[in-house]
This record gives sequence, C-alpha cells and structure tokens, in this order.
Amino acid sequence: MLKRIGLAILVIIIVVVMATFTANNTGMIDIDLAFARINTSIPLAFAVTFALGWLFGVISIGFYVLKLVNERRVLRRSLRVSESEVSSLRNLPLSDAD
Repeated sequence: MLKRIGLAILVIIIVVVMATFTANNTGMIDIDLAFARINTSIPLAFAVTFALGWLFGVISIGFYVLKLVNERRVLRRSLRVSESEVSSLRNLPLSDAD
C-alpha cells in the first residue's frame, strides 16, 4: 500500500516538473544526427532523450537479471546434487564404530 502511494506521489511530481519545464522552455532546437537534421521543441527533445535513457536502463538491468537467474538455477542444481550426496552418505553403515 505504501509502495503504491509513494509511486503515485513520484509520478505526480514528475508530471508537475515536466509541465513546469514545458511552460518555461517553449523554444525550438536543431538536432544534428549526422545523417539527418531535426528541428523540434526543447521539451520534446528532453522527453525523447529521457525515454531512450530509461529504455536503455531497463534493457541493461534485464540482462543483469537474466544473468542472476541463470546463476541461481545453476546454484540450485548444485545444491540438490550436494544434498543428495550428503543424504546417501548418511545412509551408509558406520564401519569404524569400534
């Protein structure tokens, strides 16, 4: 519940900051992409840059999470093998009980 409220407050703050930024920066900007020149508004350029950065971050963290999931799978398999080995060793009779 608290997490949802915090997320809602964060979204509201971002919307207010974006609206203020858009109202204060109504100018145009030229963006040279080496193969094309784009004339766009400043807030749109910042919004697209923010969205692309966010997308790159999500993709990067996705690869890291996949790596962790794979490592966890390997560790679980190793744990299962070790537990079965310990279990089989416990079932062996003691030969040095003298």
